[in-house]
Parts: sequence; structure tokens; C-alpha cells
Amino acid sequence: MEQEKYMALKRGEHGIIISIVAYLCVSTLKLIVGFVANSDALKADGLNNTTDIIASLVVLIGLKLSQKPADKDHPYGHWKAEPVAAMISSFIMMAVGIQVIYAALSSVLIGKSESPDSISAVTGLFSAAVLYFVYRYNRKLAKKINSQAVLAAAKDNLSDAWVSIGTAIGIIGAQFNLPWLDPITAVIIGFLICYTAWGIFRDTSHNLTDGFDVLEIVSFKGTIQGIQGVKGIKDIKARSYGNNAVVDVVILVNSNLNIRAAHDISTKVENTLMDEHDVFAVIVHVEPN
Repeated sequence: MEQEKYMALKRGEHGIIISIVAYLCVSTLKLIVGFVANSDALKADGLNNTTDIIASLVVLIGLKLSQKPADKDHPYGHWKAEPVAAMISSFIMMAVGIQVIYAALSSVLIGKSESPDSISAVTGLFSAAVLYFVYRYNRKLAKKINSQAVLAAAKDNLSDAWVSIGTAIGIIGAQFNLPWLDPITAVIIGFLICYTAWGIFRDTSHNLTDGFDVLEIVSFKGTIQGIQGVKGIKDIKARSYGNNAVVDVVILVNSNLNIRAAHDISTKVENTLMDEHDVFAVIVHVEPN
């Protein structure tokens, strides 16, 4: 199973590389058109995508580090490098979002008398289509390999697609003698960037502080209680090594059983959780009842 998890991380790299290439292309396009067509919103959106390149590189490094096997000072492996990388990318996104809001608000206060060229709107819509397709690919890949980092990248792809659509709407509105609508849209873009960053930070911090889905633990309990020989569950806990679930459980068995029989039941608990719930590792303690 461990080898399969490493292979899944390797496949996750492909999705991040696709994101990097897409962001490199659309950010270059947006920044060039934004400056030429005089669009604050498009420039802000392009700046957002340049930081997405950096954030994606951080995630890519995290995926590579996660594939390192256990060593002397990392006896459980390097699995948590992946959520750490996702968290760092959220910091980068938050910093850029705040900068975009500040720059856009400054533009609103100063006042802007020129409307951006309509080519900016076309650029925004084209970029939205590209990023949406990248989102669909990464979301499907993330679910297939159960990768928190790739799923975070997919969420970023989708938010950037919506941001690009919002950019186009603001630019189109500015064509109707409402030039202030373009920087106002840039402010909204900044808040969307910050909102996405907060969502990624919330999920990764929950993972890194050993938070775990309560409903999933309930599902584990139901499975264990249905195993022949298990008379009850005294305690059960779960945590994550990166995206891999690890379960610690204390089960109750008949006090008349010998050591071999009790061990066989604990082995069955381990194998059942791994097979039915894709749990990475199970630690079972047996107590007499």
C-alpha cells in the first residue's frame, strides 16, 4: 500500500505542472494586455496568476518531499510535507490578495477617468475557460489519488476562473462610461483571493493539528463492530500522515481467548479498515472483556 501512495503523489505532480504551465501562459497574457489596454482589474488578475505560479511550485516541492521514505529523524515518513506546502501557498495567496485590495482601493480614491480597452474583457473570458478546464482535470485527479494539495490547487484554479469572469464583467461595465467599475472589480478580486487562501489555510491547519472527520471515525467504528470476535470498542482515534489516515483503536474481546486468537482478531481489524476504508496504518490494542 505504501508504494501505491508514493505513486499517487507522483501522479499529483502532473496536475501541478499543468497548473504551472497554464498560469504562466495566462498571467503573461493578462499582464501584457492589461498594461496595453489600461485595465487595473486585468493587471490585478495577472498578478494573482503570477503568485499562483509560485504557490504551485511550493506545492510541487511539497509533493516531491512527501515521497521521501522514512529516515532516522522522520520515522513516520515525510507525508506531512504536502499539507505544509499547501499552507505556505495559502500565505502567499493571502499576501497578494491584500496587496491587490490596497492597490485597487488607492486607484478608486485617486479616481480614474479612462476605461480599459474591450480586448481586456476577451482576454479575461479566454483565461477563465483555460483555468476552468485545468480545474476539472485537477479536481478529478485529486479525488482519484486523495491528495489535499492537488485539491487545494484545483480550488485555486476554480477561484481564478471565476475571478477572470468577474474581471471581464468589470471591464465590460467600464465601457459604459463607468471607469471606476474596473478598479472596484479589482477590489472584489482581492477579497476572492483572500477567501480562497483562508479556505486552504483552514483545511491544512486542521490536518496538521491532527484534526479528523468525526463522521469518518463513526464509519470506522461501525466497520470494526461488525467484525466477528470484536465485543466492543473501548477507544478509537484517527489522525493523518499527510493525506493518509492512521487509526489507533482499543478493542474488547472475549477474556477466554488465547493470545493467538486475540491477535488474529486484531489482524482482521487492521486488514478490514485498510481494504474497506483505504486506511494507511492501523494500531490495534486488545483488552479482555
